[in-house]
Amino acid sequence: MVAVIKTGHSIHRTLNYNENKVKEGVAQCIAAVNYPKDVSQLTLLNKLNRLLNQAALNENVTRNSVHISLNFDPSENLPHARLGEIVDAYMNKIGFGKQPYLVYQHRDAGHPHIHIATIKVRADGSRIDTQNIGRNQSEKARKEVEKAFGLAKAEGSTLQQAYRLKPISAERVQYGKSDTRRAITNVLDAVLNTYRYTSLHELNAVLRGYNVVADRGAENSRVYQNNGLVYRILDEKGNKIGVPVKASNLYNKPTLKYLLAKFAENETIRQAYKVRIKNAIDLALLKNPNHSVQTLGTLLEKEGINSVLRQNENGIIYGITYVDHRTKCVFNGSDLGKQYSANGIQERCKPIAPLQLIPVLQQQLTKQGEAEKHGTKEELRPAMGQAAAITVPKIVGEFLQPAQSNDYLPHQLKKTKKKKRKHTSNDL
Repeated sequence: MVAVIKTGHSIHRTLNYNENKVKEGVAQCIAAVNYPKDVSQLTLLNKLNRLLNQAALNENVTRNSVHISLNFDPSENLPHARLGEIVDAYMNKIGFGKQPYLVYQHRDAGHPHIHIATIKVRADGSRIDTQNIGRNQSEKARKEVEKAFGLAKAEGSTLQQAYRLKPISAERVQYGKSDTRRAITNVLDAVLNTYRYTSLHELNAVLRGYNVVADRGAENSRVYQNNGLVYRILDEKGNKIGVPVKASNLYNKPTLKYLLAKFAENETIRQAYKVRIKNAIDLALLKNPNHSVQTLGTLLEKEGINSVLRQNENGIIYGITYVDHRTKCVFNGSDLGKQYSANGIQERCKPIAPLQLIPVLQQQLTKQGEAEKHGTKEELRPAMGQAAAITVPKIVGEFLQPAQSNDYLPHQLKKTKKKKRKHTSNDL
């Protein structure tokens, strides 16, 4: 079993996500724990108000929503009663057993899984501490539940590996294979309150990884002038495709006004995570300073960091954005410092031509030597094609020639030249 816990600011958003899955026919609300009525008798308003009323007991807890998913091995198709027992045991072990919570069984993935919607404010108004709950309470509870109910262990399973590799629990959108609005909503649910971005450009650096983009339109367009925002699906080449969806028409209302508030909120939160990205870049370039920008990007991916390049029509790189999927923070290169901007990275990635030429030159010189042994003449060609106007021997000579400089020698150690005596007529 794999457990994933997320906290957020919007109880509405968490509940709507699961209820929309029910409307789409890919989920079912199977339990309402610590509610006054049975789940079959509850309306959407009943479900929501129970959570909102208790959360209102402590207005200082702004991040009051808790969204948990329990994911099982594909072979474990458990009945509702068994799932209820597993959820009760797990929630008690992580300290949420007395909280009101709703349990949804989802059928929209290749493995059985359930979602739990709850809050972190207790009935007495106190706050449940969720700091490191995933690493501490949840990890211990998961192992105990696996053992008690005979579930497949997460360690080493393909299910756990899949969750580790995915930066967010959303699939890349493929135009025409699912409802546009639903597909965009699923990606936004996974990104908006998870990643720390401070501009539309930084948000799009994440969204483009899932073939979605937030678009204000051209500056002279009606959408832009009215501070509007639409979301578009991208094809595999990054081109916009299909009909745009207005932000106001999506149930979670991810409008420009909403995003501007997120930009301000995220600015402070993400500051502590700059160092990780800078250290990862510096270490990669320290090991091999002759990386290309693309090769550097591949190395950063191993550290969970995507470097999203911005290029013009001629392929010239003019911008770079770093998306750290481990800390969930996004930074424009220039925000980290000049040496991490697009220009700075390209300068640091410049190859040193003589070093790159050495293997080629050695091969050509060996070939020349062999030719001379057999009495034939082999003409050497410039190692870098027509662009190199210098012959190979000249390049090698210049590269191996020691620097002719005495600047390092102290004046006291320099030998003074003896002046030649001039012969005069008196010497004769």
